[in-house]
Amino acid sequence: MSKIFESSDNVRNSKPLRHVKTLVFSEPFALELGGILPCVTVAFETYGRLNEARDNAIILCHALSGDSHVAQHDSEDDPGWWDIMVGPGKPIDTNRFFVICPNVLGGCRGTTGPGAINPATEKRYGQNFPTITVGDMVGLQRWLINRLGIEKLLAVVGGSVGGHQALMWAKLFPDHVGSVVALATSPRLNSQALAFDVVGRNAIRRDPHYYGGQYYDHEHGPEVGLAVARMIGHITYLSPEAMKRKFEADRMTPHEVATEFEKVFSVGSYLGYQGTKFVERFDANSYIALTMAMDLFDMGTTREELVKACPASCRWLIISFSSDWLFPSEQSRDIVNALIARNAPVSYCNVQSSCGHDAFLLLDDFALYGEMIRAFLINQTPPHSGQLSTEAVVDKQSHAPTSIFHQRRLDYDRIVELVEPGASVLDLGCGSGRLLARLKRKGHRRLVGVELDEQKILACICRGLDVVQADLNKGLRAFADQQFDCVVLSQTLQAVLDVEGVIADILRVGRTCIVTFPNIAYHKNRRILAEEGRAPGGSGWMRQKWYNTPDIRFLSIADFEEFCVEKGIRIERRLAMDTEANLEVSENPNYNADLAIFVISRVG
Repeated sequence: MSKIFESSDNVRNSKPLRHVKTLVFSEPFALELGGILPCVTVAFETYGRLNEARDNAIILCHALSGDSHVAQHDSEDDPGWWDIMVGPGKPIDTNRFFVICPNVLGGCRGTTGPGAINPATEKRYGQNFPTITVGDMVGLQRWLINRLGIEKLLAVVGGSVGGHQALMWAKLFPDHVGSVVALATSPRLNSQALAFDVVGRNAIRRDPHYYGGQYYDHEHGPEVGLAVARMIGHITYLSPEAMKRKFEADRMTPHEVATEFEKVFSVGSYLGYQGTKFVERFDANSYIALTMAMDLFDMGTTREELVKACPASCRWLIISFSSDWLFPSEQSRDIVNALIARNAPVSYCNVQSSCGHDAFLLLDDFALYGEMIRAFLINQTPPHSGQLSTEAVVDKQSHAPTSIFHQRRLDYDRIVELVEPGASVLDLGCGSGRLLARLKRKGHRRLVGVELDEQKILACICRGLDVVQADLNKGLRAFADQQFDCVVLSQTLQAVLDVEGVIADILRVGRTCIVTFPNIAYHKNRRILAEEGRAPGGSGWMRQKWYNTPDIRFLSIADFEEFCVEKGIRIERRLAMDTEANLEVSENPNYNADLAIFVISRVG
C-alpha cells in the first residue's frame, strides 16, 4: 500500500487480541447520568511487572477508536496503536514500569458496551445501552486498579479522548494519581469539534441498515454510515499541511483501493480506504456511545471552573501540537493556566508540528514529545542503580566543550546568593534550567521556568523541573499578583520586544525581581565601536555577531538605572561584574563592568 495511506490507523485490525485479559464485576455499576449496568466486564492488557512496592503502575487511556492493545508483547504479536511509545527501553519503559491499558467502557473490544449482552433481556444492548460519560470510563478503570491491588498510580497517560480520561482521573481520584501526562486534549470540545461528531452520529443513525440500533442479527449493519463517520473523523485528524503533503502532488490521480466510495481525487481514495477499513473492526453503536461521552465531557467553561476542577496534588505534563485544529493548543493552554493558578507542578510545550491532531501517535515529532514523556516519567521515580538521572545526563551534555554554556554563568553564582533561602522562584527565559537546578539543590521547592525553545524545555523536564512554554512579550497573565517571592529575568531583557510590559509584569508577579544583562557600555565594547568602527560581539557575554544575535536591545547600566527612575521602580541592589576577571566592580561600573545584576521591586 502506498505511503499516502499511512495513518495512525494502519496497524489496527479486527484480529483477536492474543494477550487480552478480562475481569468481570458482578456488582451493579452506577452511571453518572442515571441508570445502572447490572454487571460489567473490562478487557485490558498489561506490560512489564508490578514491583514489590506496587508503586510503578501507569495506566494508558486510549483515544476514540483505540483499544487495550497499545503495543506488541513479543515479536509474534501484532503491532499496537502506540508501539513507538511503549515497550522495553521506550519512553514508557516496560522494563521500569507496569503498564495497564484497558478498553474503555462503551467500547467494542472486550469491555462492556452496546454490543454486550444485557442480562435483563439476554439480547445485545444496542441502542438501549445507557448514555455513559468519561467519568464512567474512569470509574470502571478505578475498579480495575483496585482489583489489581494498586492503591496509587505512578501516572495516568492519555491523548485526545484519552487525555480527557487522564484529566478526569486527576479530578475524581486525586489521591490515587501521582502524575498526569495529557497530550492533544482539552477541557471540553469546542463547537466545531462537536459539529463533526454530530454529523458522524447522524450518518450512522440515518443509514437504512441501522435498524434502530438493533442491527446485530441482520446481514448488514450501518456500514456506510459508520464509514462516512470515520471519513469525517479522519479529516479532523489531519492538518492543512498534512493534507497538502499527502494529496496535492497527485490530487487528480486517485489510488486504486477496494471501496465503493467516490475516488475521483487522491484524497477521496484515501478517505474511502480509511472508512472501509474502519468498518471491519469497530461497532457503530460504540462509535455513537463514545463520541457522545466525549462531547459531554466538560471540565469547565470559565477559568474559575477550570481552576476548581484541576487538582494541585499531582505533577502534570501537558503537550499540545501547533497544527491541531480539532483540539487547539489554546485549549491545552487553558488547562495549564488553571494549574498555574493552583500552584500545581506543571510543565507544558506546544510542539511545532505539521501533522495535526494525530501528531501524538506519529513518528514525525516523536523525538521531542517522546523524550519529554520519558524524562517526565523517569523523574517520578528514583534512578535505577548505576543509572544516571536525567538531570545528570543533561548536565553532562551541556558541559561539552562545544556548548555555548561551557563557560560558567557567573551571574548564576550571584543570583543564587541573592535569592532568599526557601523562596519561590519564577525564572523567565530559563534556558535549559541550570539556575533552577541549582536552586533546587539548595532546597527551594516552588520553582517554575518559562521558556520558548522546545529543546530547552526538554532539558528542563530532564532535570525534573516545572517549565511552561510561553512568549514573554505576550505577558504573564497566567500568573497572579505576587505569586512568587522572586522573579528572575537573567540574560533575557536584551531579547525582549516589550520591555516596559515585561518589567511591569515581573514586578506584579514577584515580590522582588532580579534582572541581569550584558552592559553595552563596557570599555572593550566602546573601543571596538570607536576605534574599529564595528559592532561589538564575538566574545565575553556578547558571544554572537551582529547578524545572528537574538538580542534586539543594547543597553547600559546607566540606561537601566535611568529607566527605573522614570518608571518609579525601586533598585534594592545593584551588582556590576567584570566576568573576565571574575571581579565585582565598584569603580565606574558603567565603564568597567560587562555584566549588570539588579534587584528591583515596586514602590509602595
